[in-house]
Amino acid sequence: MKTKDNFKIVTKDKQVFDMLDDFCVLVERFIVYSPKPEIKTDKIDGHHGAIKIDKTFGERKIEAICSYSSSDYYDATLLEGNLNQLFNQQDEFYIIRDLEPGKRWVVETSDEWSFSKIGTFGEFTIQFVSHSSFAESVGTTLDPFTFDAELWQVGQGLVAEDLVYAHSTTSFRIFNAGDVSIDPREYPLVIKYQGASTNLKIKNETTGEEWSINDSTEANDTLTLDGIRSLKNGVSVFGKTNKKLITIASGWNDFTLTGTSGSFLISFDFRFYYF
Repeated sequence: MKTKDNFKIVTKDKQVFDMLDDFCVLVERFIVYSPKPEIKTDKIDGHHGAIKIDKTFGERKIEAICSYSSSDYYDATLLEGNLNQLFNQQDEFYIIRDLEPGKRWVVETSDEWSFSKIGTFGEFTIQFVSHSSFAESVGTTLDPFTFDAELWQVGQGLVAEDLVYAHSTTSFRIFNAGDVSIDPREYPLVIKYQGASTNLKIKNETTGEEWSINDSTEANDTLTLDGIRSLKNGVSVFGKTNKKLITIASGWNDFTLTGTSGSFLISFDFRFYYF
């Protein structure tokens, strides 16, 4: 029987390992520490206190307290070797809790660890670190928002309205269900415009940010804003843009397009991020 804190490991090459089903390991406790606030201040001579300049959040510590029972000493030793191989890989991997199947943590082990054994019974505590301050949604905005997709969960900030992230009109709304603004300098964000245009402008009316390009496209062309890059049919056109970026604020974002011509499709592909 799985404990409430059971989790899965998903490697970057999409291999999935369930702690109980694949290793017969019981996760007794799974603890996610809050992010450590990192506050920058300045002191002015002759003034009381300090002036706040900036506030960011640091890495997250995650701790898993586990136990297992093996049929004999040799099986226990084999299990320990398999777990060491899984957890001590060079690449980061994902942890997805059974309690929150729509969210994942990007982690790696952060400290040495060992097994405490009595016969065929053993216990261990493993420390992870997420270099991101936030969990991220398993699904992206271009995945189906249905329960059948098995990518989403209750309590993920999703609203009852139909969420659409591909539009063919010059004004529309984009919803960010996460706690954090999507800044393409920090988080993956891909905006694609497919169709004809002349001096296209994409404006987020909610944030006041506008991206524009001094160029034209034909019906079969694709403009892509991929992170900080601006591409036309896969070739950089950054020098023809206003060198600005679009971010997606938490909640609803109102967008307008100018410079479109004929039929087109614009799509937004990103994940949601959570405390």
